Amino acid sequence: MAEKFHTELSELRKEAVEMAHFGRSMLRDAVDALIRQDEDLAVSVVDRKEEIHKMEVRLEERCYQLIALNQPMAKDMRIIACTLKVITASLRIGRYGKVIANIVRDLSDNPHIANLMSLPHMAELVIDMVDDAIEAYDTDNLRLIEAFTQRDDTIDALRHSIFRQGITYMMEDPRTISRCTHYIMVARYLERCADHACKIAENVQYMETGERVEIH
Repeated sequence: MAEKFHTELSELRKEAVEMAHFGRSMLRDAVDALIRQDEDLAVSVVDRKEEIHKMEVRLEERCYQLIALNQPMAKDMRIIACTLKVITASLRIGRYGKVIANIVRDLSDNPHIANLMSLPHMAELVIDMVDDAIEAYDTDNLRLIEAFTQRDDTIDALRHSIFRQGITYMMEDPRTISRCTHYIMVARYLERCADHACKIAENVQYMETGERVEIH
């Protein structure tokens, strides 16, 4: 019975990692679509929303079944609890990708302002955090998330910088208001994705050590 449970738990973690990569791919492709003003790629991101929702429902149900049928304790219970958090964070990262993709159509008619300000750089840093959080969950490697507080601070600083730049452009030229408003919102969505990566990291720490940490 215990062997069957641990086999199922291992399979659950594998599928949670797959879902996390799926959500990450939605964010990655949405950012690429924004940078290249690629409406077709943006549409493909939006079209994935139903698939990631189906993943969420299926994997959450499996978590609850494992708890109900096996009454896990200690590390095993922490793994399932962490997996539930990974599922939720992955869904939200994917949804933010969808929201960014929806913006692409509004921004595709005119050239970007100031090369999208610092959004491409910010996006790379955020996606790196998502990648490291997923890998830490998959491999139990806490070294990957050791510097998440500092990395999150960098993301926050970039968001504030993009906000200030956007306001400056809007004040100088009212014709940029709509475009800069979108840039500011994308920066906010990216910041939220970094926050979800931090939540995964917090739960991986708890899963591995039993100690709760707060990354902010």
